[in-house]
Amino acid sequence: MIHVILPVGALQCNCSVFGDEQTREAIVVDPGDEIAKITEVLDRHQLKVKAIVITHAHIDHIAGAHQLRELTGAPVYLNERDRELLKMLDVQATWLGMAAPPRTEIDTPAEDGAVLQLGPATFHILHTPGHTQGSISLWIPQQNKLIAGDTLFRDSIGRTDLPGGDGRQILSSIKTRLLDLPDETVVIPGHGPKTTIGRERERNPFLQGL
Repeated sequence: MIHVILPVGALQCNCSVFGDEQTREAIVVDPGDEIAKITEVLDRHQLKVKAIVITHAHIDHIAGAHQLRELTGAPVYLNERDRELLKMLDVQATWLGMAAPPRTEIDTPAEDGAVLQLGPATFHILHTPGHTQGSISLWIPQQNKLIAGDTLFRDSIGRTDLPGGDGRQILSSIKTRLLDLPDETVVIPGHGPKTTIGRERERNPFLQGL
């Protein structure tokens, strides 16, 4: 499995490009910006995008989705509970002092329990609200990887002071949906370095006592 992590945009969102070497199909997660960098990876590996998955509708994760959808024709997956945030892209842009990007369509709701297939790998959608009401994570058991969006970070958790955030809810999501995964699971957060479930269970100061 090809997996390229690209920090994109002003807030360096971790965009993931997954590609299957046999089918040459790809799933792109969180194309927040710098679509030319993403398409360069796709072209280099001769990949065709079959799905664009957004972990939540904050501008740094979704700003490039419209452009990538236009370029590839791939459907966009986003949880319906973040639709109101999607409508607020212009407001979100003012928070960062940037121009509002074109708003993408939601082609397929990213619902809890749904599974996307990429070659032999299965991408399991876990609804993990708290950072936003529609936040999702992606568990890929064959790769032993978790795309955590802005729910879980190395030594931290997602902020909950923005619209749709809920501090108790994010801790519940982590406890009931993420900490049950194997300790060796590699966690790719929405920003910053990778970690593991075991490390965060032991060392993350926000998770002690859960």
